[in-house]
Amino acid sequence: MRLLLVEDNEALAEGLIAILRGSGYALDWVSDGASALAALSTERFDLVVLDLNLPEIDGLDVLKTIRGRQNRTAVLILTARGAPEERVRGLDLGADDYLTKPFDIGEFEARIRVLLRRQAGHRASSVTFGRVTLDLTSRTFSVGDQPIDIPAREVALLETLFLRAGKVVAKEAIMQSLTGFDEDLSANAIEQYVSRLRRRLAPHGLTVKTARGIGYYLDRLAETGEEGVPPA
Repeated sequence: MRLLLVEDNEALAEGLIAILRGSGYALDWVSDGASALAALSTERFDLVVLDLNLPEIDGLDVLKTIRGRQNRTAVLILTARGAPEERVRGLDLGADDYLTKPFDIGEFEARIRVLLRRQAGHRASSVTFGRVTLDLTSRTFSVGDQPIDIPAREVALLETLFLRAGKVVAKEAIMQSLTGFDEDLSANAIEQYVSRLRRRLAPHGLTVKTARGIGYYLDRLAETGEEGVPPA
């Protein structure tokens, strides 16, 4: 999952970056409204954490502009503006949630998880495909009550595939979900992650299949038969 943090307080931004990247999210940070609009016009994000008191362009104007572009990316407003009329205006302009500073980190992370579940079309706290279950709260995978040990980068990849299980996810979309502006992830690296995931998933009846020239998709492991390519 790829997040955009729009926050002009450098100390706060650095703290949130450490927390969110430590949780396995790909995260980009910009510190003003103009940069936020530029990023959102060229890149795909699953969620935006948006401050309101921004230089150059106010956060509410950023929100109004992106909704005017028909961009439906989830937006969590994170601001010191706590007056009821500010909350109402932010939500009316299209924010999905509104959290005021100072805030509890645990609540902040929980709100992000809720919005990402909603964005992916999942209301429940877990998703099951075959014998494997993804806990959307802890972002962990298990079979029954036995956890599957998966490194952080591969968790992010499997999560992306799991939420669209059976459908092709383009290579470009996978790379965007795993990296930020300052990271470089090659197609060869993706292949290596996919190969390792196949080995980890095989004992549990799942595999990652290749849609040639397009991307990858999660499927149940077939004992025999030719692999088909599902619709994107």
